Amino acid sequence: MDFDLKAVMSVLRKRLWLIVLIVAISCTAAGIVSYFFMKPVYEASTKLIINSSPDQAGFVKLDLNSVNTNISLVTTYKEIIKTPAIMDIVAKDHPEFGMTSEQLINKIKLSSVNETQVLTISIQDSSYEKAAHIVNAVFQVFQSQIPKIMKVDNVILLNQADPAKQPRPIKPDPLLNIALGFLASLMLSVGLAFLLEYMDDTVKTEADVERYLGLPTLALITQIDEQDLETNKGSLSSERKVGELSNVQVR
Repeated sequence: MDFDLKAVMSVLRKRLWLIVLIVAISCTAAGIVSYFFMKPVYEASTKLIINSSPDQAGFVKLDLNSVNTNISLVTTYKEIIKTPAIMDIVAKDHPEFGMTSEQLINKIKLSSVNETQVLTISIQDSSYEKAAHIVNAVFQVFQSQIPKIMKVDNVILLNQADPAKQPRPIKPDPLLNIALGFLASLMLSVGLAFLLEYMDDTVKTEADVERYLGLPTLALITQIDEQDLETNKGSLSSERKVGELSNVQVR
């Protein structure tokens, strides 16, 4: 086990330059794309509550059965909102959105917390002001049409999207993208390092000889480059000249 760990660390040290290069390029590319090329996306939302219809005295009954009924109505209202019965009117009344009912149906998101009567309508767009206007328009049309569709008026607005608000975009998240790029490139570069090491079957050191052949190294011939060779030739020539002068003096 100790040998395997040493081999792994040896490969990582050997290919460290490759790993660092790939990670640096990936993180830089992720940051550049996130900050300069990806358009910011904003999300506007409005919340409404589904209540029971008021009785003759104008009060809402809050018994357990009515609450359970209202909770089940949330699912029904989700489906009603994402239908042409609502979106056709929104698209017709607000041509400034430049969207068809099908586009609105695909763009809108509906969510609710389990066991609650609260329904959230949200829309994402590159312009927060436009997203706020759309989500408010959807709610207004839904609130006006639900009494005609369900024969009951039990939708109350909790909060409305403010078009003048300047929130931060929900995406892209540059730091998250850089972190994901770092992790992905790190795994890729480490895998590539081990792949290159696996495909490299050349013998470079005495340790490779012992590992692949199981034989001890008896001798080692070092590699001499041309500069060292020229230096050695110059030294030999100088020694020869000194030797010749010494012979002449002795004679």
